[in-house]
Amino acid sequence: MKQQTFSDIEYSGRRKKTKRDEFLEIMNEIIPWDEWVGIIKPYYYDGKRGRPPIGIEKMLRMYLLQVWFNLSDEGVEDAIYDSYAMRKFMGIDFMMEQVPDATTLLHFRRLIEESGLGKAFFEAINRCLEKCGHMMKGGTIVDATIINAPASTKNAAKSRDPEMKQTKKGNQWYFGMKCHMGVDAGGGYAHSITATPANVHDISETAKLIRPDDEVVYGDAGYLGIEKRPEIAGDERKSKIDFRISRRPGEIRGMARGFARCFDEQTERRKSSVRAKVEHVFHIIKNTFGYKKTRYRGIVKNLNRLYMLAASANLLMCARSGGWRCSPV
Repeated sequence: MKQQTFSDIEYSGRRKKTKRDEFLEIMNEIIPWDEWVGIIKPYYYDGKRGRPPIGIEKMLRMYLLQVWFNLSDEGVEDAIYDSYAMRKFMGIDFMMEQVPDATTLLHFRRLIEESGLGKAFFEAINRCLEKCGHMMKGGTIVDATIINAPASTKNAAKSRDPEMKQTKKGNQWYFGMKCHMGVDAGGGYAHSITATPANVHDISETAKLIRPDDEVVYGDAGYLGIEKRPEIAGDERKSKIDFRISRRPGEIRGMARGFARCFDEQTERRKSSVRAKVEHVFHIIKNTFGYKKTRYRGIVKNLNRLYMLAASANLLMCARSGGWRCSPV
């Protein structure tokens, strides 16, 4: 066992455990550290030249803190110095070492982005969920959400991000990107993600979100007519899928009261009760992890961030349900 410091002894006497403490303890226990370190190792610095590199797990923990708390490179460095809970999660003892600086984290983050390791982590977690029976098969919920991007031109290039576009939702205009997600209809865990400019219609990415074994697909009214799309109608397997798409609310309100209207209303409620599961993932990504606005320029970097957030959201939902105690991760 690691010897306790005076700070550890003092902190153990606290009366209340904060939500940050509880969250970091759960994530520390549920994340398959050895597997994730093994994924990074082939891409990490070998240390044959220059100073010895910092341990992979320590840098991974710092990077995850940045993702979970939506901090900048300098911000997460300062937060670790300020927060005992973060310092404990990192396993840092100031008598022995210091927090890796922001530049070191920047190089590590770019290594993750350029190697596409965010998707590898996301797929590794999903394989574990499938193996444990938490993620079911046969049904998918598709939906999309807008992630705003800075519209300011007060930068070196004097322009907005060229990969981000604007779109109108309701009576309001939004500038940014759109996250398209496929969620397991049984467990509510995210299994597929794509990212596009905000002006791309939701229906155009649906074929990329469907799994090979899906027999039923749920979606809101924005996906009406999906079965007529060439990538769906022209595919032998996807053309046989039962698309349970919600009707527009105005259609039912315009019907005369009677048995037919009651039947349609109950059918729509059942569809909505299934579709609501996708909102849980979006809630964790945008509200719990605070990713309501893009952190970087370009679609690729933000997509890597979304993969890490979705993988973390799946782990958090698994932990909240109690399924992580019997999980192989």
